[in-house]
Amino acid sequence: MTAVPTQPTPTPPGRPDAVRPDAVRRKVAAWLKEDDGTDAIALRAAPVWDSDAVIVVGRVRLRVVACPTPLAARAALHDRADDEKLVLLTDLPDAVLGDGLLAHLSRQSVRSVNAWELVRQMFGGVRLDPSLPTARRWLPAALADHAPVDGWPTPPGTILTRDHALRCLTAELLGVDRDQLDASGLLQWTTDAQAQQRFTDRVAADVADGITAYLRDVAGPIAEPVMAAVRAGHGVDVIPIGLLAEVLWPTPAGGTAGRPAGAAASGPAGVEVAVARTRLEPRFGALRMTPVQAAALHDAADAWVARALDSDDDMVRQQGLRLVRRAEAIAADIELTSQLAASSLLPAGVTWRLRAFAAAVHAALPPPGAPAAGTVTTAGLSRAEAAFKRLTEHRAADQGRRTTAHMALRLLRWLSRPAGQPPRTLYAALQRQVTVDGWVDRARLDVFAGDVDPEVAEAYQALHRAVDARRARHDEQFAGLLAEATRADAEPGRMLRVEDVLDRVVAPILDAGRQALLLVMDGMGVAAATELAESLTRDGSWIELTQAGGPRAGVLAALPTVTEASRCSLLSGQLAVGDRQTEQSAFEGRFTGGRLLHKNSLRAGAGAAIDPEVRAAIDDPAVPVVAAVVNTIDDSLGYGEPGSTVWGQDTVPAVRDLLAVARHRVVVIVSDHGHVVDRGPEAVTLPGGDGQNNRWRPVTSSTTDSTADSSGDSASDRLGDGETVVTGRRVLLGGGTVVLPWREELRYGPRKAGYHGGAAPAEAVIPLLMFTAGNEESVPDWQPAPVASPDWWREPVSSTAQPGTGGGGGGRSGTGGRRAGKGGQSAKPVQTEQLFDVPADPQQPTAAAPPVAAPADADRALIDRLLASERYAQRRNPRTPLDDDRVAALLRVLLAGNGRAGLETLAAQAGVPAHRIQGTVTALRRLLQVEGYPVLTIDADGQTVVLDRPLLVEQFDLGESS
Repeated sequence: MTAVPTQPTPTPPGRPDAVRPDAVRRKVAAWLKEDDGTDAIALRAAPVWDSDAVIVVGRVRLRVVACPTPLAARAALHDRADDEKLVLLTDLPDAVLGDGLLAHLSRQSVRSVNAWELVRQMFGGVRLDPSLPTARRWLPAALADHAPVDGWPTPPGTILTRDHALRCLTAELLGVDRDQLDASGLLQWTTDAQAQQRFTDRVAADVADGITAYLRDVAGPIAEPVMAAVRAGHGVDVIPIGLLAEVLWPTPAGGTAGRPAGAAASGPAGVEVAVARTRLEPRFGALRMTPVQAAALHDAADAWVARALDSDDDMVRQQGLRLVRRAEAIAADIELTSQLAASSLLPAGVTWRLRAFAAAVHAALPPPGAPAAGTVTTAGLSRAEAAFKRLTEHRAADQGRRTTAHMALRLLRWLSRPAGQPPRTLYAALQRQVTVDGWVDRARLDVFAGDVDPEVAEAYQALHRAVDARRARHDEQFAGLLAEATRADAEPGRMLRVEDVLDRVVAPILDAGRQALLLVMDGMGVAAATELAESLTRDGSWIELTQAGGPRAGVLAALPTVTEASRCSLLSGQLAVGDRQTEQSAFEGRFTGGRLLHKNSLRAGAGAAIDPEVRAAIDDPAVPVVAAVVNTIDDSLGYGEPGSTVWGQDTVPAVRDLLAVARHRVVVIVSDHGHVVDRGPEAVTLPGGDGQNNRWRPVTSSTTDSTADSSGDSASDRLGDGETVVTGRRVLLGGGTVVLPWREELRYGPRKAGYHGGAAPAEAVIPLLMFTAGNEESVPDWQPAPVASPDWWREPVSSTAQPGTGGGGGGRSGTGGRRAGKGGQSAKPVQTEQLFDVPADPQQPTAAAPPVAAPADADRALIDRLLASERYAQRRNPRTPLDDDRVAALLRVLLAGNGRAGLETLAAQAGVPAHRIQGTVTALRRLLQVEGYPVLTIDADGQTVVLDRPLLVEQFDLGESS
């Protein structure tokens, strides 16, 4: 017959429980220490013993016998061996056993087994906290069963507290240090699968419940879901699921993580999230997390992964990345992937946020065929701004993709500005390229490079088409003015031409007693120059100078815009065509003792960044000017990546190295021409070239004859769309008359990475930069430069921006008057205003940034009261005072921006030179920071200045309610 298993008989009420072997050992050890001369001890316990019949405590052998009756007890005493002592387990009272039997026992009575007394002994005999015995009955047994080999550590004082006992037990069972029993340590434990397996294998359910309850006290709300996942066999997924909690239990807008109500999305998205939560429950043993638990779990998991990804330990970083990938895999398992845009850390969130941004950009653009001027609505732009802000809040966003998105937003801002009236002079068109369109070109190069995501790429392509349409009109306007001015051949007025740079820029430096370093960046356009200038001034070691502290000036290249014409003219100081030998002879003849260094001269031997002879020339005070031709950008036009390279000290190491040894010289950076990049499938190859010159071609005799009359249309009939005929003294090739394309996608020769030679402003406008390493008064009439970028480049476009600014920037002055020839007379009369000088026309760009909107009456009154207040007067530093007008200008900008402004915007609109804004803000902070209260602070981004208006009013007693 098959035996039928029986359930153990429960202990009747009032009867003792079965005693654990460890408790017996500890009680016996205490008895043996008493050395009372007896050979037997009776312990009050259920007469059950399933362990070894004989135990050894110290060196003493003891036989443990269950005695349910007095007869069993007497038999055990009778059968005791001489080399053994007895331990009798009985639940019988003393009266039943009788005095005769008790006489053979220690203390002549049945001794109780006090579990808490044993606990006290296990922790070194200290006193028990009175609240400890009120804990659940599982704790003494658990402490006895799981005591480490070396015993439990004694408490720091003389009392065993509940926290010390539970902390020791929990740390032992989890296999972690006692000091790591917090949220972070608990999450760290979940990354150890073996430690979790040991816990689940050795810990009974009631003990696990007790440990969970204790962890809830010390680790917070995450303890319950963590332990539930571990006990369900999914502990290693706790951190990945914690990362998803941000999506599954979203925090209410404007709320806190600890609010007890979630704010799940409504509609189909809300249903998807709810279903995903349900699918997640089995991983937590059917536990339904509360929003408070989910928020705490997300915060802890997010912090853990952030630390891992920032770690210097590659293994830790890789572990963090694995958990991030695991989170996305779990999201796919529970069909949550489409909602991951809500995640601020998971890479999939970047994809969804970037797609949302691209959709906003696409929606903001006008439909095909719509008028292009001013067609990006304020509402559409605002949506794109909000989508981009959400993208930047994602901490795993790839820097390159985020930069491209930022460039796309900048272009959208530019498109939102009214196109304005066409420039009336070549000088105005040239300055538009320097102050506005060159920045547009820089941004559209990034957008042209695009994104790997097809949805994002489609939006960028549409944006690029819209930008190209407006830029093409600007290019056509520039080319028309260029052709007209070249044919008229009048004196340039304020406009600087390439052949004038030595006389009007370099010579005044030498006349002021300074030495100069002239860097000729072959092929550098305005877009690349904006990047290079930022690279040089970023750490404050170089200060940019501009004429009269105004906007940057541009230089007009010789035509066609090729090296043999324009660079030779630059280094000769007059219109000239030639090679390196011609340039060398002309330059060193122009400056006695000057040195011109071409590519081969700049190359150094092994171990040296600068050739010793080059360094000696730069260090030599007898060499007034050293010029160096740097071909890095021009070389990239062959088969490099000129459109996607960020041109700075890292990508043009020759500039970095030369400037490192030339800090005693004033540095002038200029180029001979710019370039356009290859348009790939959009490029158009036209006939008529000679196979070598990609961006210019000679004209036929019939074309020359037909263009003699500027009013004739025959030449235009033979020109392709995007071409113009240019003739005049400054056309140095093709017999003085050439056809130049102004459309950037046109070429005549073989395909390359980039081209130059044409009439597009990206080729024909040369950037001019001047830097000093500290002396702001190095060059007469040149002062520290203002912020160069247009307003739409820095921050969202203000509704107060004036129409007709062409996108928020322009030049108000170029270089000073041209140096006179012999006798101080010019060879030709100065040309009339219509072609070169900037007219006093409000429709033309006249400043690097739009004026600050007039402050509200309340803001103006507040500033007036501040400047007149007694406390303000007391706080002004007489040694380094901030001018009241400067303080007022800074506060106007901040108040107009609701108490916030970026550093560059603050500098531009308050009229502070770019390199001084940090020091100026520091001085303003000291002035306004009464008794340490933070009236003015710098935001966490390090770039935004924040004014606390109510605190300003309070600290200076300005009598305005907040």
